Amino acid sequence: MEFGKKKIYGLIGYPLGHSFSKNYFNTKFEGEGIDAAYINFEIDSVDKLRDILKKYPNLSGLNVTIPYKEKVMPLLDDIDPIAAKIGAVNVIKIIPEKSGKKRLVGYNSDIVGFSDSIAPLLGECHKEALILGTGGASKAIYTGLLNLGLKPTYVSRTPRNGVITYNDLTPEVMERNKVIVNTTPVGMYPHVDEAPAIPYDLITPDHICYDLIYNPDTTEFMRRSAMHGAKTVNGLEMLLLQAFESWNIWHK
Repeated sequence: MEFGKKKIYGLIGYPLGHSFSKNYFNTKFEGEGIDAAYINFEIDSVDKLRDILKKYPNLSGLNVTIPYKEKVMPLLDDIDPIAAKIGAVNVIKIIPEKSGKKRLVGYNSDIVGFSDSIAPLLGECHKEALILGTGGASKAIYTGLLNLGLKPTYVSRTPRNGVITYNDLTPEVMERNKVIVNTTPVGMYPHVDEAPAIPYDLITPDHICYDLIYNPDTTEFMRRSAMHGAKTVNGLEMLLLQAFESWNIWHK
């Protein structure tokens, strides 16, 4: 497909069948009369970013999703201090230089999207939080929760320093941690019948169960949590807020 002088934006990740970013941005471009296009770059290795840069000289910005939010960082020229602190990048600003080289600068907009979407839901009882998963997205969630005054704890299938396992989710742990955020892809389309292996019978109406997944709208994690009275949230608002922040980053 020929794009002429259009500015190109896009998303790198693997797989990308779940993503709404392409439709979101292309609808925005059409509605606002912006001469640009957004492309999904489904790549099975982060090293193929170099090929994308060569093929699309008008590429001006990228979003980054699973599994490359951490892996892409060594390929960048600069990293914003907030993204460096988080340890994950989900936005790349591509800056052309006089030499003809493209300078790649990494940012993290996930933290803005998550923090702004969950903050209005928090109450006095929400002092500690469980983060299901330890991938790139989880890093922004961890920092966001700290900034909001909560004590976060990672949960993974593999025990290691600073990380508890699903087998450690005792009644006492579930009682203390009244915010639970799923950052894993478990339950994402097309595997909609799957859910993280937490003790749902210990969920209460005081719990907030937040799923970063937005396809399907109601995940199995959310459905099981809601059965016990929890407030449930999917990742759509976070997606929209972080996409808006991505656009601001590309144009600042």
